[in-house]
Amino acid sequence: MTTAALDKPATPSANLPSASIPANLQPSRVPTAKTKTVLVGFDFGTNKSCLLAGAPGASDIAVSKVVPSVVGYVKDGIVDGIIAGNARILYGEEALRARLHVKLVAPLREGIIADPDSARDFLHYIRTLADPSNAAEIRAVIGMPANAGEVAREDVRRCAQGIFDRVLMIPEPFLAALGYREDSRVGQPGYVDPVTNSLFIDIGGGTSDLCLVQGYFPTREDQVSIPFAGDAIDQLMHEELDRTYPNNGLTRLKVREIKEAHSYVGPSRKPLEVKVILGGKGHTLELGDVVGRACNALVDKIYPALASLIARASSDSVVTLLQNIIVTGGGSQIRGLDTVLQKKLADDGFETPKVKLAGHDFQRYVAMGALKAARAAGENQWQVRLS
Repeated sequence: MTTAALDKPATPSANLPSASIPANLQPSRVPTAKTKTVLVGFDFGTNKSCLLAGAPGASDIAVSKVVPSVVGYVKDGIVDGIIAGNARILYGEEALRARLHVKLVAPLREGIIADPDSARDFLHYIRTLADPSNAAEIRAVIGMPANAGEVAREDVRRCAQGIFDRVLMIPEPFLAALGYREDSRVGQPGYVDPVTNSLFIDIGGGTSDLCLVQGYFPTREDQVSIPFAGDAIDQLMHEELDRTYPNNGLTRLKVREIKEAHSYVGPSRKPLEVKVILGGKGHTLELGDVVGRACNALVDKIYPALASLIARASSDSVVTLLQNIIVTGGGSQIRGLDTVLQKKLADDGFETPKVKLAGHDFQRYVAMGALKAARAAGENQWQVRLS
């Protein structure tokens, strides 16, 4: 996805590129009642979302939260006191813990709004985390899947109306590169700036987004978004488990937990024995092939896109680019993913490729980049929808 009318600058700049304001958005007006401004970097993820918030003109982070992207609506007839404070809506971990007593709704599917009402409720909750006093003007940079269309962007704008005062939407892989960047090392000998020349593979719950990052906001030609990621792996595992172990009773949430604990790619890692509780009794299941086949399907999906994006890079940049391929998002935790992708590239004749995993901060890089972008954005770049 690209923000409206973003152009490539001749050289990388400390400021973000100029952005024209869509026709349905009006020039911004700073609310006079708001006493301060809070900047938010927000990775609105299909399964998990990350919020970072801080003040303009600063470098510190005042709020840092990773929240499961789920809203729980308390069922009718629940006895008083079962839900703390007799709340009617729960969010994130609280909603998951109370799943026996709530209807769980996921706001996103495949990285885009699937349920607008729950999306608005979830964004309201995110605002309260960023500004519990509700006294600040909130400016939010929101990460979007690569190549998200105008309909998907407009859905996010509508859901954010009246919640965030100003918004700016930027492709997630670009934000991941900005967040992964070590600002203190930029310009030092030997440091390859990921914002200058890299290829990011951001594997989330709903989509796998690949993007050439070369110092400017990526165009559609620089990005590929594949609707196959963590959720699709869960589905493949669930379907095979149902065939192999009929009537197993495993929920999708339990299958996801198994995947997150045991995922891998490459040759079969049998035996991989996992203990589960079925019908109140403990059972040990052999899941080596089930997990491996589902996760290797991800490699089959993303590798052709990776090779095609490398082929689009200029001959002057491709040698350095091949040394700076970075996998981030939840999918970066799949064991062996970097090794398998790097070997496939080498076997196909690419010159000394190097694939790296983003590391322990993988859940925060998009939001970190979004907060950096918020602090660098010019006044004319913020989009405001008037009530």
